[in-house]
Amino acid sequence: MASVWKVFLAEGIILVLLGVAAIVLPFAAGLAVTVFLGWLFLFAGIAGLIATFSARATAGFFWSLLSAVVALLAAGLLLWSPVQGLLTLTYLLIVYFVVDGVFTIAFSIEHRRELSARWHWLLLNGILDLVLAAIVVSGLPGTAAWALGLIVGIDLLMGGVALVAMALAARPTSA
Repeated sequence: MASVWKVFLAEGIILVLLGVAAIVLPFAAGLAVTVFLGWLFLFAGIAGLIATFSARATAGFFWSLLSAVVALLAAGLLLWSPVQGLLTLTYLLIVYFVVDGVFTIAFSIEHRRELSARWHWLLLNGILDLVLAAIVVSGLPGTAAWALGLIVGIDLLMGGVALVAMALAARPTSA
């Protein structure tokens, strides 16, 4: 259990690197997120159709079919028009960062006495989430061209820094 700090350190370093990549190429990162989600919805929709028609005598057939069709529609919209999907995802990102910011702040406060002397990094991460959401809202619709990739990059970078700081504070000291 003493080497757990190394796992958090490794995760933090990976998040920092991914965050820097997304910050350097925000439009490409935003489109990549959009297309990736489109493919996920496509595979989910196909799997849903296969499962639904394999068990068509089961209760809830219509709802299962509707769920699969919705996933396929979402996939089609994201893959057919990734730029429009990017705008839609930017709106969803705003909601995500508001909720994540509030939860991260609560998480940091809960752990300020129990885990690490570096709890304030999590607090800063939560506050940054709220500030970023406000910036994107204030510049819509123009901010959608770069916001998704940049904000995801900044969030990954800050999350990575927070994990690195907490991991370094939690590593055992030599006697």
